[in-house]
Amino acid sequence: MERLMLLHAESGGCSVEVLLNGMPLVALPIAGGSACFPVHEYTLTGRNRLAITVFPGPPGAAVAPQPRVAIVATWARARLVLVRQGHGVADPDARVLASVEWAAPEGKGFDAPATQDREVDLPVSFPRWRWLDAPPIELTAGVQRQALEFVQQQAIELARGNPEPFLAAARLRFEELALAYQTSPQDAMQRFRTQLQQRFEAKALKIVPPNAEDLLLRPVVDARLIECLSPLGGPVLRTQNDDVSAGNPSWPLRLAIVEGRIYVLR
Repeated sequence: MERLMLLHAESGGCSVEVLLNGMPLVALPIAGGSACFPVHEYTLTGRNRLAITVFPGPPGAAVAPQPRVAIVATWARARLVLVRQGHGVADPDARVLASVEWAAPEGKGFDAPATQDREVDLPVSFPRWRWLDAPPIELTAGVQRQALEFVQQQAIELARGNPEPFLAAARLRFEELALAYQTSPQDAMQRFRTQLQQRFEAKALKIVPPNAEDLLLRPVVDARLIECLSPLGGPVLRTQNDDVSAGNPSWPLRLAIVEGRIYVLR
């Protein structure tokens, strides 16, 4: 693959969430910050929608806009940038395909949450991703229980150093990521096995299965997937190692439910 499509998000003075085609991909804190990573697996052939929400409410909650005042210059920007493999967005040959911006000058009032979006046709030819055709999910009590039991079981097996249940549930995800980046799904799955085993042997794989109050289910992409989050908004499936020097990786879970069976599609 000669070129990569990157999402580059930046902000100052405000928290911001960035979505691509209805999929929340970046959350920057109120202090501001930046993030940059490839987004092929969320990109569609033809029309795409890039959106930013400034001062979003809690994940999954509908919050009515309220007046705020910009104490400092307050701004957010998200761009889709095409770069050569191995280069970054600062490269002079990088090509900006789409950009969404929002700003409030210091001392000015504004309502938040505030959303800006843009639709753009992108020069890509990816296959039709499976999440586009997944049936919408209604968050009934039964679905909430099924999702909780699924996440709990994944946490137990990963903590034991056993990657196979996760790989089975996420097989379609690995296959589609391989298509998106022209790689081998088998190689990616083997890397996952190896990294998990290394962490297990290093005793750096402390994973606590969540209880119901620890799991927030957030419908995304027209409720075709449900995102499994902690109450703070991060991935609920994560390590909680006492020795932070070992790092605490997390595994985002966006689930589809087809004929009663759960699949990890993103």
